[in-house]
Amino acid sequence: MSTVIYTNVTPYETRVAVRENGVLVELMVERSRGRSIVGSLYKGRISRVLPGMQAAFVDVGLERDAFLYVDDVAETLEDEEVEPGEIVPTAPPIQDLLREGQEIMVQITRELGSSKGPRATSHVTIPGRYLVLMPGNSHVGVSRRITDQVERERLRTLLSEIPHTGGVIVRTAGEGRKRADFLADLAVLESMWRHIGSRAAEVGAPCLVHRDLDLALRAARDLSGPTLSEFWIDDTDGYQRVVEFLDRVQPELTSKVKLYRRQLDIFDAFGIAAELDQALQPKVWLRSGGSLVIEQTEALVAIDVNTGRYVGGADLEDTVFRINVEAAREVARQLRLRNLGGIVVVDFIDMEDETHREALLAEFTTALARDRARSLAGPVGPFGLVQLTRKRTERSLERALTQPCPTCEGLGRVKSPETVCLEIRRALLREAGGGEAIEFAVRAHPEVVRMLSGELRGILVELRERHGLTVRTLEAPDFHPARFEVD
Repeated sequence: MSTVIYTNVTPYETRVAVRENGVLVELMVERSRGRSIVGSLYKGRISRVLPGMQAAFVDVGLERDAFLYVDDVAETLEDEEVEPGEIVPTAPPIQDLLREGQEIMVQITRELGSSKGPRATSHVTIPGRYLVLMPGNSHVGVSRRITDQVERERLRTLLSEIPHTGGVIVRTAGEGRKRADFLADLAVLESMWRHIGSRAAEVGAPCLVHRDLDLALRAARDLSGPTLSEFWIDDTDGYQRVVEFLDRVQPELTSKVKLYRRQLDIFDAFGIAAELDQALQPKVWLRSGGSLVIEQTEALVAIDVNTGRYVGGADLEDTVFRINVEAAREVARQLRLRNLGGIVVVDFIDMEDETHREALLAEFTTALARDRARSLAGPVGPFGLVQLTRKRTERSLERALTQPCPTCEGLGRVKSPETVCLEIRRALLREAGGGEAIEFAVRAHPEVVRMLSGELRGILVELRERHGLTVRTLEAPDFHPARFEVD
């Protein structure tokens, strides 16, 4: 597999795009005004303890308090790269662990948007190139994505022989690495933790103690690996920082970093800008002519698979299976590309053949395995439904780049002109029934006024002939399509 990273750096935002074998699979945007706080460490103060929810709120100096579950406070750990079942936490009650006013070091693990505070944990993890350091813990783990059992045992043995002041997890990039690589990485991480500890001792709560790397350096740390063929960046300072960073952690990759010097925007030059626009559209066309419709809600993501223009061959079951397999691969790509997470429900086209269902799930699971974010997919249900969960930390691409429509106010739809016309009729009858007025002026959106004067002109005729009302209509181009005023 060949990986190419494209990084666009401006004073206002940094954008990173990742292609694997020529296919765009990840898009990340970080704005200067709204830089991600995931991974940042804060010295906070407990503002409220909620025994009924077994959670607490922590004032970390942000607009909203961070939310802290009891399992994220007790001396237990279940990290995304720790083997499942290796640690089974039994947490004491939250009220026995925390009290209001208590100072505590927490790390932000998830941003939940403007309406909710961030999710936090007191189990600090500091990621390096090959290792994740877990201060205050003695656990040694290996990334789930390293599947070779011989290699897993080698890594566990190697790490158990290396002195360290906290727990460690071998990241995926650590596969095949030698003792010297881990020693160098561990030295950097332990030095960073000592600096964080010194900083925390000097400041009062609430206060930011440590911020994770910016997006360009996170891309260099987390996305660069043996498959990297090119790392393009269009900023001279950023280029130098990436080269220096890789020279410390993986010097064999520094030659892959290339400075983009042309005037044309790097995303335009490499054809990424158009794909970015498509990643914000709800409909995704498949090569076969089928399509996906992706709807993101507050609680879950719904993805519908449609046959579209694809007619297939003579066998309906085979046609449906082919579309579903293509859709499964594309759904996995779209989840990464749009950074969709939480609960995801995919409505595949229903199939009767059980072997086809099993083959579809296998294809879907294989496609999901390429994702850096952890996901778990359930079986294909009798109606073609597949439910999965995907680990979510930061906002989706849609939430990062868009805002609710001021016209529909986030509904995605507005009242039709006909509906508004009928509402106007009812409003006029209410006004007329409550007083002596028989003459009214109605101001509404031009489309509503045109319908009252055209297809639904019978409303005004009825109001005049049956109820004795005289109604004058006025266009208000600046009105919301559903807004109207009766004077």
